[in-house]
Amino acid sequence: MESSCEMVAFPLLITPIESNYRACTIPYRFPSDNPRKATPTEVSWIDLFLKSVPSFRQRAESDITVADAPTKAEKFAQRYTEILEDIKKDPESHGGPPDCVMLCRIREQVLRELGFRDIFKKVKDDENAKAISLFEDVVKINDAIEDANKRVESLIRGIFAGNIFDLGSAELAEVFASDGMSFLASCQNIVNRPWVIDDLDTFKLKWSKKSWKKAIYLSFQAVIFVDNSGADIILGILPFARELLRRGTQVVLAANDLPSINDVTYPELVEIISKLKDENGQLMGVDTSNLLIANSGNDLPVIDLASVSQELAYLASDADLVILEGMGRGIETNLYAQFRCDSIKIGMVKHPEVAQFLGGRLYDCVIKYNEVLNH
Repeated sequence: MESSCEMVAFPLLITPIESNYRACTIPYRFPSDNPRKATPTEVSWIDLFLKSVPSFRQRAESDITVADAPTKAEKFAQRYTEILEDIKKDPESHGGPPDCVMLCRIREQVLRELGFRDIFKKVKDDENAKAISLFEDVVKINDAIEDANKRVESLIRGIFAGNIFDLGSAELAEVFASDGMSFLASCQNIVNRPWVIDDLDTFKLKWSKKSWKKAIYLSFQAVIFVDNSGADIILGILPFARELLRRGTQVVLAANDLPSINDVTYPELVEIISKLKDENGQLMGVDTSNLLIANSGNDLPVIDLASVSQELAYLASDADLVILEGMGRGIETNLYAQFRCDSIKIGMVKHPEVAQFLGGRLYDCVIKYNEVLNH
């Protein structure tokens, strides 16, 4: 079941897209590699996907919306494992050679073919409810910081802390199952700077100059590609988006069309925001008439920006800032994507393979800020 809307290229990518854009950050192979033999990088990434199969099977087994879920969950585990082993033997099988988009897509296809539409639904709902109850406290903590630069750093750290809630990572799925995640504790436990890619100071300088302004009658616009449900969207991204709104910025939040892992979907995000708004349509005293929610057309935990919904392309065509949040959209894909406007790639490194590629630590942070002059 692919996304139902017509797909187009994201309009702010540098063109021609064919020669300027490649979704996947980490090259699994080079042209000189034998096309019939898996490279060491391909093998290590296939092993990473294999390692996550048990936690996906477990979630699928307990999906009460699917008849005979345990048997179908076992079928998913067998089928997906077989495909991954096939690709190891012959990287050109199943439409290869493999990259992170392809390996994610096959996993989703196998789940959907067996009738599993949203195996993380219950945990998403639980985490959303928990995070909604904490939203007011988190906003108050940030609002109490008078220095604008310190406040934006606190908000950025909140994005990292929220981004820990990722059930696509086998290690984090285990931690989460054992004791849940405390957002405020996570804020305190972020690894020390300098981070593996650390443009925070440059970004703060730009923020303090408040130079993201168009002509007096046009508002500055930011597009944020969001990631996980729960603390990530509600306690990480939304307080930051609220701060942008408070500064007079129009904010477009782009969320997935279809469920994938614990990523927030477009309908879920619409519901979350309606629950957080007060009777005057405000987010803790901030007007939301400039807050738009868009369906990105995506159905994976990573994103290929050569293919987004027409709705998002229309809304984002004149944006001044693009933010790709989370490891899937901002690090494993699109870390090196170039745009015709300023961009931020921000997220936490939650796979050892990504940490190794970047030369950083597991749970290291990435904030990559690219400024485009004369946009």
